[in-house]
Amino acid sequence: MVGGSALITLNDSIIKSLGGIYPVGEMLFVRCLFTLIPVAYFAWRAGGLASLRVNDWTGQAIRAVAVVSSAFCFVYGLKFLPLADNVAIAFAGPLFVTALAPFLLGEFVGWKRWTAVLVGFAGVLIMVRPTGAGLQWAALLPLGAALTGAVRDIWTRRLRLTETSESILLVTTTAVGLGGLVTVPFAWVTPTLPHLAALAVSGLLLGCSHFLVIEALRLTEAAVVVPFKYSAFVWAVLLGFIMWGDIPQPWTLAGVVLVIGSGLYILNRELMQRAPAPVPASATRPRLP
Repeated sequence: MVGGSALITLNDSIIKSLGGIYPVGEMLFVRCLFTLIPVAYFAWRAGGLASLRVNDWTGQAIRAVAVVSSAFCFVYGLKFLPLADNVAIAFAGPLFVTALAPFLLGEFVGWKRWTAVLVGFAGVLIMVRPTGAGLQWAALLPLGAALTGAVRDIWTRRLRLTETSESILLVTTTAVGLGGLVTVPFAWVTPTLPHLAALAVSGLLLGCSHFLVIEALRLTEAAVVVPFKYSAFVWAVLLGFIMWGDIPQPWTLAGVVLVIGSGLYILNRELMQRAPAPVPASATRPRLP
């Protein structure tokens, strides 16, 4: 999850740098053409076409719709918000995952984790500033990406029992590409060769990052592994400063502290529940004859 988060943030920085030149749908379509390259490699490594077999079309379709919605919301957000702000608001995703996990995954969430979720959403409100002139309507875009991204992560967890990572990646990549293709007749700007190369790199990074995230969600419960996505904020701040000179505003830092703190607390609660009960010392003491 840490590796996938780093790669996807680098991909986001490339898309943001091109966002003022090309339509969102076009960038998503062209990027997905190159994302198919790592998909093909992972499928070959896993045994060929058999690894791409789809067993649950309904589940795959639900996840694909969530991915398409999340992609459009997040990339549109990149056009209007600094990279770090967009990533920070999207960190509400793990909170949505924890809140939805009992209903969609049947995972138990106690009152302490529910409290942490509420604290985290308070942090989101600080970043969005939903009052008076401080309202950032553009902040609703990464927040929408967070919600639909949570549905994506939860459905990834559900599909782990019947679908391979390669088939999940192929279906969602194709769905995003088709979603972008639908918009092409309405807005198209022929990319220059350097920009086409940048979109190619973006597609390769995206394919690798999504594969790592899918594998992470396959190996453990969503509420445990998703908080590690918070590592993306470090990369977002660094890349935002290097490429655009962006420095996160105080309310962004205050909000992200609450959101990340809540996520780490949720992670800690999960780990405590999974820890084996300590064995009493008397139980390990050898019996005397």
